[in-house]
Amino acid sequence: MSRIISTPLKITDVHTTLLTGPCTNDPFIREARKLRSAAFIEILTDGPHTGIGETYAGYFCPEAVPAIVEFFKPILIGQTVDDIPELWRRMYQCGNFWCRVGLGASVINGIEAALWDLKGKLLGQPVHALLGGCQHTRLPCYATGGPANYPKDRLAKKIDHYFSLGFRGLKVATGSRTPDAGWFTPMTPAAAADFEADKLDFMRKHAGPEAWLMLDGHMGNSPGQTWTVEIAIAAAKAVEPFNLVFFEEPLHYTDPWGYAELCRATTTPIAGGECLTASYEWKVFVSQDCFDIGQPDASFTGGIGEFMAVAKMMEERGRKIATHAWGAGASLMQNIHAGFAAPNTCMLEVAPDYAGLHSDLIDGGLVMKDGYMLPPDRPGWGVVLTDEIKRRYPFKPGSGEFNSVPGKILRD
Repeated sequence: MSRIISTPLKITDVHTTLLTGPCTNDPFIREARKLRSAAFIEILTDGPHTGIGETYAGYFCPEAVPAIVEFFKPILIGQTVDDIPELWRRMYQCGNFWCRVGLGASVINGIEAALWDLKGKLLGQPVHALLGGCQHTRLPCYATGGPANYPKDRLAKKIDHYFSLGFRGLKVATGSRTPDAGWFTPMTPAAAADFEADKLDFMRKHAGPEAWLMLDGHMGNSPGQTWTVEIAIAAAKAVEPFNLVFFEEPLHYTDPWGYAELCRATTTPIAGGECLTASYEWKVFVSQDCFDIGQPDASFTGGIGEFMAVAKMMEERGRKIATHAWGAGASLMQNIHAGFAAPNTCMLEVAPDYAGLHSDLIDGGLVMKDGYMLPPDRPGWGVVLTDEIKRRYPFKPGSGEFNSVPGKILRD
């Protein structure tokens, strides 16, 4: 009697798709940013399934991603998804001299995410179920709002807009942005304390005592106006009365010692980590208790396994995590799944009122109810990347976001 032997699907190709589309439908964020780029890695097999992953590096330097994917591609051809951690280890070791942290690790993140998506599709399970199981029945989420749009009546309309979409919380940047004058950042301790306290007093009164409010310093990527520890402490202490969920990125990531000092100096929870890649880099910050709340990004940190390792490191220090997610649709779903798989997740970041590079890719599995996200139930990440989507959002070279400096100015 003959018997049928099931042969595991093998990887036959790996390639990158770069796209450019509207950054968002959000009228308040569109004042600052109109286009976004994105980089997706697709893993093809000798069967009907394709794995899809995103690297957040595609938002900043998309042109660099395809070459790095091609570098790692031979490691994957002919392999299965039976042992994803081993495939990640091979890629990471192959880039030992140049991807322990940074761009290489971020691109590996997108490749590994595609492997997990493929495995989830093959098994008919959402990825969070493959990472040890879903740890939450629901998770609070907030609208990531970009700038603090001024004047204050504009900021009030921004709050109302997000709450009309079903959110119960939002995050805005320090300082302000007005259509005529652009960005303003207070740059002395007294000015920062006065400005941020006045803004949060207004927001708390308008949003109400139960709203989840967050502040983002964006100091990890500021080219010229980066706060000192003294300014950050003054601002953080000034907003203590307003019960923030967290104050994100009030210092540059070249100063873990400053972050540790800041955490000790204020009762405002300090959050950060979106720019950190690989558990190797995270250890420097976690070991010094630099963050009350860590913000790993499951499309940038270095891999889903690395995200889970960071979450565990934070948990062992008695700290929480809040996912960072400002990539496109696959990046968002990677972070939602990883957030549900980590037991110490306290908050999920969600791009509100998003445009096509989110809505066209997310396959109906993103469900928010009463300000809380529910666990996704689609196999894999629950994203699609069709030929029609690729035609709809052709890549525009130079559309990655970067900090404008002389000789390289972003104009979109």
